[in-house]
Amino acid sequence: MDESIIALMAILSIFVILPGMTFHYISQWRRQKTLQPDDERMMEDLWRSAKAMERRLATLEALLDQSDDHTRERASPPRRPRSTLDD
Repeated sequence: MDESIIALMAILSIFVILPGMTFHYISQWRRQKTLQPDDERMMEDLWRSAKAMERRLATLEALLDQSDDHTRERASPPRRPRSTLDD
């Protein structure tokens, strides 16, 4: 009787338990390869933040370019071409 129970457990573990465990871990591995809803939300938030920062940088660059143009106009008087008669 003990030998038949041991044989039944061995057959059961080889044909049922081990393949079940294998398929379980394969499905876990496949699930981890895809993004979870929380990960997708975090990626969307990061993308929105990056776009907002990109717009802010473009605005700052435009303002600095305008400021730089006005500063150059005020700081340096217009140059006149140098003639050979001035020498």
